[in-house]
Amino acid sequence: MPYSTADIRNVCLVGPSHAGKTLLTEALLHAGGKIEEKGSIEKGTTVSDYTPREKETGHSQYNSVCHLDHEGIHVNLIDTPGYRDFYGRALSVMPAAETAAIVINAREGVEMIARRMMKAAHEQRMCRMIIVNQIDGEDVNLEKVFNDIQEAFGPECLPMNLPSADGSGVVDCFFQPEGDDTAFSSVKQMHTQIVDQVVEVDEELMELYLEQGEELAPDQLHDPFEKALREEHLVPVCFVSAETGAGIRQLLQIFERLMPNPTEANPPVFLKGEGAEATEVEVTPDPGKHAIAHVFMVNIDTFKGRLGVFRIHQGTIKAGNQLFVGDARKPFKASQLLKVNGETHTKAEAGVPGDICAVPRVDEAHYDAVLHDSHDEDHFHRKPITLPRPMFGLAIRPKHDNDAQKTSDSLQVAEAEDPSLHVEHNATLNEVVLRGLGELHLATVLQQIEDRHSLEIVTSLPSIAYRETITAKSEGHHRHKKQTGGAGQFGEVYLRVEPLPAGGGFEFENKVVGGAIPYQFIPAVENGVRQVMKEGAIHGYPMQDVKVTVYDGKHHSVDSKEIAFVQAGRKAFVDAVAKARPIVMEPIVHVDFTLPSDCVGGVTGDLSSMRGMISGTDSLPDGRVVVSGQVPLQELQGYHSRLKSLTGGDGSFTMDFSHYAEVPVNELKQLKAAAE
Repeated sequence: MPYSTADIRNVCLVGPSHAGKTLLTEALLHAGGKIEEKGSIEKGTTVSDYTPREKETGHSQYNSVCHLDHEGIHVNLIDTPGYRDFYGRALSVMPAAETAAIVINAREGVEMIARRMMKAAHEQRMCRMIIVNQIDGEDVNLEKVFNDIQEAFGPECLPMNLPSADGSGVVDCFFQPEGDDTAFSSVKQMHTQIVDQVVEVDEELMELYLEQGEELAPDQLHDPFEKALREEHLVPVCFVSAETGAGIRQLLQIFERLMPNPTEANPPVFLKGEGAEATEVEVTPDPGKHAIAHVFMVNIDTFKGRLGVFRIHQGTIKAGNQLFVGDARKPFKASQLLKVNGETHTKAEAGVPGDICAVPRVDEAHYDAVLHDSHDEDHFHRKPITLPRPMFGLAIRPKHDNDAQKTSDSLQVAEAEDPSLHVEHNATLNEVVLRGLGELHLATVLQQIEDRHSLEIVTSLPSIAYRETITAKSEGHHRHKKQTGGAGQFGEVYLRVEPLPAGGGFEFENKVVGGAIPYQFIPAVENGVRQVMKEGAIHGYPMQDVKVTVYDGKHHSVDSKEIAFVQAGRKAFVDAVAKARPIVMEPIVHVDFTLPSDCVGGVTGDLSSMRGMISGTDSLPDGRVVVSGQVPLQELQGYHSRLKSLTGGDGSFTMDFSHYAEVPVNELKQLKAAAE
């Protein structure tokens, strides 16, 4: 059916595992008439969990896009995995939607992942809503759940409906605020709170409401309602049961009538250029302008090729259009334009601003790429979101040496599909490290590689990414002189080194005057310095956060060559580093442990013995505790099995890179001994 930008609603379902997001997607697709019968997780028949592994485990592992058309509204749904290890995957697709719907399990209450998703949606300037699912569960205390939501996220969280007293359905608090007995509070009270909250963002409407005491109709509240969503002045809460269907049609109505279309939400931020020179550019949901779309998901099938799933932000994209990827000079032809519904793809004639579509067999399409139809939009890109840095690593190699190339290709595919995954190649150690967000994350990726490519992969703990740096200023000098009978080699370099702030990287400055070192040889000096930065000056670890200034030297009119100044630069730099109080640094990670309350003492004691620092604890409603702290990454190598032992298999942790810190003297001695 034809639809315009104003008719589109893009909703990303996020939240913890077991919240019921996949079954909620099924219930919405069924209520909207997209599917005749709800699928079953047990039978492996849901639209969004379609991979063999998802069917086997009964849990979402990948993002999935679905859509439905209902009463003139086109709803695009993005179902995301909820396990902590897949947090990065869920985060990566949120920019495609205006609304982040945080789904909460009524039996579990507000879990840590729900808190993280609410924070992520805030950082991405998304409109937010909360869906309390499984209200039909045994022994659920829905009033307590709602109070916990307000305590965690603020009084702006207000219910659009309330569960009925018998738990069989929900009672509307907004459109028709008159109904049956409710499980807690009252329809009238909640309706008043919603209206009060909404009119606070519209002075004229507030005056009409307060001074004249007029009851406001839903249509009068629509524009200020959207403004309240944009400004985070209101977070709608909806109660549903995806299992029984209670509240599903009401939720669909709220999507259609209250949640923002692409013209009503906070506009996405697009930039032109890179780094400090990047400037913000205006991208508007105008179907008549140049086409601009953002690739937020890539699927690669062994037989079907690469599928780029994108959100259109400006212009109209039609089947057969010529499109550019980023700043590429050569366009590709979008021979087919597809709408995605799980693993099912249907052809579409055109996509308007706000819509989610896909193009098949475009090898250049990659995550975060911008597609456009004019060179005027070269170098446009969306302001990037911050994804968690993959810290959990495994060194991997094929079981059979003749599978080396096949393994390399399979890793490239995995990395292209999952932006929270990173493949490192350490040439010095001849080691390939696959990094992700946790044990389950990497296990899932390796299973997929084995299933897709019939590969056997051997894993082991990876080497730690130690770094060298300096803590003081110093100077270095070296004269490189070599005479072999014919033309010789000569180059002399004087340089200074000084430490940069953490994260400063590397800076090279030329302050040579009077031609002491001819200009054409300065890059050779820098090349020599960079070689040492890469290889390490003292302990063999890459260096960081160093500024080098070459200020003097000598040359010979006949014997000075590029190779001579490379060598002189190397050895002058090593000389300077040795006198600049060099240290070895190790990565420190921020870690969140989720534990049963009776296991906290054992784990915190463990952390203290691992050179860890506890920064805080947070009690969860289900008798569990989140312990936060910082620990050297080296101490967490293989800690998953230790944690299982301490908590009876009921504990988990996530980690993210925090900073680099100096390796203590006694640890450095052990490090040197192990290297020898």
